[in-house]
Amino acid sequence: MKPFYISVIFFCFFHSSFSQIFPAKNYPQGYFRDPLNVPISLAGNFGELRPNHYHMGLDIRTEKRENLQVYAAADGYIAKIKIEPAGFGQAIYINHPNGYTTVYAHLNEFLPALAAYIKQQQYKMESWRIFINIPPNMFPVKKGDFIALSGSTGGSEAPHVHFEIRNTATDVNYNPMLFGLPIADNTKPTVVRLAMYDCTKSVYEHSPKIFPVRKIGNDFSIAGNVINTSSPKISFAINAFDTESGTPNHNGIFQSVLYDNDKPVIGFEMNNISYDNTRNINAHIDYKTKTNGGPFLQQLFNLYGYVNSIYHSASGDGTIDVSDGNAHNIKITVTDPYGNNSELKFVVKYKPGFINKSVAPGKMFYPQMLDGFETEDCAFYIGEKCLYDSVHINYTKSNPEYTDVVSQVHTIGAAYIPLQDSFLVRIKPNNNFSINKKNKVVMERFAAGKRSVEKVVWQNDWASAKFRDFGSFQLVVDEEAPQIIPVGIINNANLGHVARIVFIVKDNLESFKNFRAELDGKWLKFTNDKGKSFIYKFDEHCPPGKHDLKITVEDEAGNVAEKTFSFTR
Repeated sequence: MKPFYISVIFFCFFHSSFSQIFPAKNYPQGYFRDPLNVPISLAGNFGELRPNHYHMGLDIRTEKRENLQVYAAADGYIAKIKIEPAGFGQAIYINHPNGYTTVYAHLNEFLPALAAYIKQQQYKMESWRIFINIPPNMFPVKKGDFIALSGSTGGSEAPHVHFEIRNTATDVNYNPMLFGLPIADNTKPTVVRLAMYDCTKSVYEHSPKIFPVRKIGNDFSIAGNVINTSSPKISFAINAFDTESGTPNHNGIFQSVLYDNDKPVIGFEMNNISYDNTRNINAHIDYKTKTNGGPFLQQLFNLYGYVNSIYHSASGDGTIDVSDGNAHNIKITVTDPYGNNSELKFVVKYKPGFINKSVAPGKMFYPQMLDGFETEDCAFYIGEKCLYDSVHINYTKSNPEYTDVVSQVHTIGAAYIPLQDSFLVRIKPNNNFSINKKNKVVMERFAAGKRSVEKVVWQNDWASAKFRDFGSFQLVVDEEAPQIIPVGIINNANLGHVARIVFIVKDNLESFKNFRAELDGKWLKFTNDKGKSFIYKFDEHCPPGKHDLKITVEDEAGNVAEKTFSFTR
């Protein structure tokens, strides 16, 4: 059956100027069915705001249960399988003849034939964690075929199915709510807060003025309806959410447009987002406000360093020049995928007054420019793709607190300045550092109670590593191997009465890798869902008899721990 296409141009019914902002869409309606046999209720929608990424699909509730049957959304073939400890957990990718791919994630089990094939591939690759292509003719599916059981694997915090629709050729994600899935929604989005920014300053070097928003009739406004500003150039952001019919769950908004005196200026839309660009959420939200404990504020202006953005411009980057002293009638519309529309209206007037012209400490760095900073024992280099906005990057150093730290503590920038790409940090160890410990050195970053480590690369007396966040950096000698902790197993045990073997791995720097299990010299599959316990469920790879199980773990510094257990089945 040929798919039936309609143009999704609902927004033209509300504002004729929308066609100047967003292109019309032509997605197949009714081609895809929902992946479950329960009414669709969303725990999350496409474009919802998450730490360092957009939510790239729909989170469909499974009635607080696991192991519901999951079905193919349309004819096609199973093209890829992903299994990972975080993220998707266990996921199926299905390619369809109309050029789309659907993704089903956080699954518990695959259909039996597929599960057997995947297990075979895991043993062939000697890896539980996989992301593999499957030959097109191996697992064909028809619309409505059973493909898996739902679960809560990977980065899931509660039972649900994560469902995506992508372009097969480009791997770009589309908003599934634009494809005619049976989702009831006749509720308008809600605007909670308005934020105003001074565009004469870096977005990271001042704090916005935030105004509570109240609902008046069918639309929204602020107290007094008038904002006076001493800045000649301003921009705005909103805090808003959307709901479905019959549920109070706060989902993300789909679309918003900024108007100045009834002329569209700029807008954004949650659609056509690639995983390659999902970290750019940090250029879309007020990252500083969110990092410092504030709400998600979605900016209605495009930062200079934000390429491949979700913004569509009608006249500029979202900056509004109010220096003429006239009253500017501002309107912000928020629209969901079904055409439910809300409006926030207010007036802005420019009144010259005191402007704080203080300059932030540190060297100024600019988007799309390669630049660096060097001292006698620390250097850092920020690439063209790192920054979203111009900003001063401050540098300080201090003495270390622990004996295993073999350098000064170098603090670079601030945690509230986001990085799109990794930047290079180079540190010289202290004079009392022993050169024979070079191969046990890692660089540690810490900020706001979070720590991470990277193995360093040495160039003469300098240790280098790349990080994707600013913070404090130091060199650490790590000679402590990870700990392998058995759960419910001792050496020479009889395990004939148990169903599985469990190990927990701990590391002094909370960074280990290369877990490997061997049973009688052969690789044995241990799962590691959510990166917590390593679990082996007894199967045909462990027949009755006496066995030797060897567990090997390596940390980031190259320290290796090894334990061997003998047991009988």
